[in-house]
Amino acid sequence: MSEKDVVIELHSEHAYDRDDGESFDFSTDGTYRYEDGVGLLSYWESEVTGLAGTHTTVEVSPGGIVVDRSGTVTSRMEFREGVKNFFQYGTPYGMADVCMDTHRLRSSFNEHGGVAELDYVLGLEHTVAVRNRFTIKVTEQTGEERYGQFH
Repeated sequence: MSEKDVVIELHSEHAYDRDDGESFDFSTDGTYRYEDGVGLLSYWESEVTGLAGTHTTVEVSPGGIVVDRSGTVTSRMEFREGVKNFFQYGTPYGMADVCMDTHRLRSSFNEHGGVAELDYVLGLEHTVAVRNRFTIKVTEQTGEERYGQFH
């Protein structure tokens, strides 16, 4: 199947221990392909996300979600419900050890796009724990929308 232009809408909520947390919504243009039950989307991060110069690819399959980033930030994050994932996160300031514990993962994708929801706890350098709820929605572009900023 060929790639199509899509609108990618991201909603993210982050909360540290004992605080109400924060959330943000972001929409951007990207590309999407669906083949053999796997959705693959990609987009460029912007200054709004704090990851300008980073290309992000997200693979959504029945077994989980994999997020690959390259550029200013380099990482590979694997989300599988009920599984802790340990990896190194490369930043302009050096590498950091990260533990990600995925509590809940739901996704529904087809040839037109779809929605994925993640609920996970992120530990950085064995100390900081951040509860994250993340939703990503992918829809085909109709030719009228062009994003790349907050909405």
